[in-house]
Amino acid sequence: MNKIKKVDLYIIRKFLGTFFFAIALIILIVIVFDLSEKIDDFIENRAPLYDIIFVYYLNFIPYFVNLFSPLFTFIAVIFFTSRLALNSEIIAMLSSGISFKRLLVPYVISAVFLAMLSIYLSNILIPLANENRLDFENTYVRSPSRFRERNIHMQINPGVFVYMESFNERTNKGQRFTLEKIDDGKLYYKLSASSVVWDTISEHWRIQNYYIREMDGFNEQLSFGSRKDTVLGFTPDNFMQSLREIETLNFRELQAQIDLEKMKGSENIKFFLVEKHRRIAFPFATLVLTIIGVSLSCRKVRGGVGLHLGAGIALSFAFILFMQISSTFATNGNLAPSIAAWIPNIIFGILGAYLLKIAPK
Repeated sequence: MNKIKKVDLYIIRKFLGTFFFAIALIILIVIVFDLSEKIDDFIENRAPLYDIIFVYYLNFIPYFVNLFSPLFTFIAVIFFTSRLALNSEIIAMLSSGISFKRLLVPYVISAVFLAMLSIYLSNILIPLANENRLDFENTYVRSPSRFRERNIHMQINPGVFVYMESFNERTNKGQRFTLEKIDDGKLYYKLSASSVVWDTISEHWRIQNYYIREMDGFNEQLSFGSRKDTVLGFTPDNFMQSLREIETLNFRELQAQIDLEKMKGSENIKFFLVEKHRRIAFPFATLVLTIIGVSLSCRKVRGGVGLHLGAGIALSFAFILFMQISSTFATNGNLAPSIAAWIPNIIFGILGAYLLKIAPK
């Protein structure tokens, strides 16, 4: 039993050591490339050195660690397991009485640890880090985004619907505005205006050239005016939210935003749902790819580590391709976001089960 524990610790140390070494190298490379691309923007916009290091790049690291985590878990498993097989250490372990299933235990422990780390990063740490990183980018790197949506429809409260032909975020002015209140399928209030302007100081809407229809059964009351300051129950932020802000929401905030988007009837809800399910499914990819990596590389073959790494990288890119395709079908097609997030894990899980079955015992 003591011997098996030593084997477990040996494999866990090799697994995690290889993973963190590989991820550290790729993060350094990514930082160098990112710095070379953005250094002109940093200089031109006079970004402080302290902010570049501790606000941008320090918050940059968790995002890319999580992004590359499944890929480098797979590569780490294949790399060190292939070396174990090449040095006949796998054969020695199996010959000493350790079953192949028992040999998988330290791999699974390490994969579960990395999956839990990914859950923590994607749902707690990264949203907070992304908020600081995106603020830095908006200040020193990219130009402020412009709101270009037209024919804006949304439900701001149950039974309360608004429509705007267009909205100019620089002047906070919307054209051809309509607000309707419906109860039990019947329209009982309608406000129409040629334009509405958001007053950032008083936080009120100024409606211009408006008329209001109020209906109560067969009775109808009309009122007109050239200008009126009022509260309409929403602000420009309710429909100008950038999809990039998804990255700054923790899991609880993301769920609250999904509920809000459902109430508004927003077309963007698919992006939020895909992100929610991806945050749950993505860490499980670590476990799936670990099983595939062990099953693929535990056999001693001619070509050694290089052959295993080549096959592993090909499978890694295939997995990423499946993820991108399924996400695209979910956001732009009719594929359910929950299914889209889990399809790569299901397909590669089946592949992992097959490779595990034919692996040398």
